[in-house]
Amino acid sequence: MRISPDQMIFWEYGFISINLTIVTTWILMILLAFGAWLITRNLKSDIKTSRWQNVLEMLVLSIRDQIKEVGLNKPEKYIGFIGTLFIFIAVSNLLTIVPWYEAPTASLSTTTALAISVFIAVPFFGIVEGGLKGYLRSYLQPNFIMLPFNIISELSRTLALAVRLFGNIMSGGLIATVLISIVPFFFPMIMSALGLLTGMIQAYIFAILATVYIAAATQDTERIKQRR
Repeated sequence: MRISPDQMIFWEYGFISINLTIVTTWILMILLAFGAWLITRNLKSDIKTSRWQNVLEMLVLSIRDQIKEVGLNKPEKYIGFIGTLFIFIAVSNLLTIVPWYEAPTASLSTTTALAISVFIAVPFFGIVEGGLKGYLRSYLQPNFIMLPFNIISELSRTLALAVRLFGNIMSGGLIATVLISIVPFFFPMIMSALGLLTGMIQAYIFAILATVYIAAATQDTERIKQRR
């Protein structure tokens, strides 16, 4: 029984290897890019729009509203990054209904890469909003004694993001595999449906936490900027 898709290696040379995680990730990227092109190639602004355009608009508006509710007043700045995170994780988890498919989010390397993206995005948006000095000063709030604790907080929440997503997706896949082998047919089907629901919830949680971290960074730098 494979715990992670990293264990299935297709090609290896020295320290370079191509495993199932890399293959499924690239397939997902191609599918998402092609799907985005297919849906947006004939966008219309009149009343009569395609069904896919309606679905896309609903998705974009929902993500934008969620970003705004968290506290980012200009969601258009962040929707590209946060929306991509959500859609990638959600589609990755939804495709588990395809036979022989293993979600790349069941690999710690994928979830770590996603968490590192958030780790980089937080200071990036914080610096864009309040400048480099303003963002660095946020680490000294409320006083300089908090500097090491704020740094540890940045690192620990990145680790938590990676491990949480990996643990939930990996454990769900293992449970479904075990149940398929020891119980009748219909019960694993129910577990698979619950697994899809869990995958969507995990995509939502990951995106919301990324939004919260970015909102905290931008709001801190805004407050420091207003005090000058």
